[in-house]
Order: sequence, then C-alpha cells, then structure tokens
Amino acid sequence: MFNDIGPLELVTLIVLAVLVFGPDKLPKLIQDVTRTIRKIREFSEGAKQDIRQELGPEFKDFEFEDLNPKTFIRKQLDNDDLGLKEIRNGFDLKKEMAEVTDSVHGRDSELSAASSGSSGGSIDMTKKPENPRDERPPFDADAT
Repeated sequence: MFNDIGPLELVTLIVLAVLVFGPDKLPKLIQDVTRTIRKIREFSEGAKQDIRQELGPEFKDFEFEDLNPKTFIRKQLDNDDLGLKEIRNGFDLKKEMAEVTDSVHGRDSELSAASSGSSGGSIDMTKKPENPRDERPPFDADAT
C-alpha cells in the first residue's frame, strides 16, 4: 500500500504528525489507528469466509484477487493448457517477413531463405519511389 513512500517522505510525515497532534496525543492516536485497521482486516476476512461458505465446496480454491482483471488475465495467459508459449516461441517474424517479401517479388522462398541466411538476411522495407524524379503532384484547389 505504501510501497512508493521514500525514507525522506516518511520522516517528513512523522515530523508533521508530531507537530500537528503533539507528542502527548500521538501514541493514543497511533493505537486508535492500528486498532481500527485490525478491525477492518478482521471484518474483511470474516466476509471472505462467509462468501466462501455460501458459494460451497466447488469454489474452495476461489481467490478474491482473481476478480482484478489484470490478475485474472495474467493467470489465464500463464496457463499452459492453451499452448500460447509454443505459439509465441514458434513464430519467427524475420522468416515470415522474408517469405512475404519473396512471394511479392515472385522469388522462390527456399532459395532466397538459404541465400539470405548466409548473408545476414537484412531486408530493406523502405518504400522507394517508382520514378526517381521529384515531381510534385498537381495542385487541387477543391481538395484544400
């Protein structure tokens, strides 16, 4: 909860608390706050146990943290039943792009894959103009 508070900020908060509440009232205030936090935690755990009992034995392994969408998705993607790791590891983007480029240019993909694999396989994906002259397109007053 307070993972992002640094040591300097913590010291500043303690000094402010001493200045605002005074050294004589501060211990009583700390006891009240810790007692309140403890009661809230007990109430929360009791509510969780009641919900688990009402759901029945089918939801014995139910975790309330799974209701957070990020946690749920992370847990489902880490599940090995879907085979996503094999799909992710089996996909080679450079090879796929080389095959697409070869098919566009009408070359044999096995021949060019062998030659590009030995030469480093850098593919120029920049768009080159068809005519080398730098001609401006005609001005259209209606388009602007």
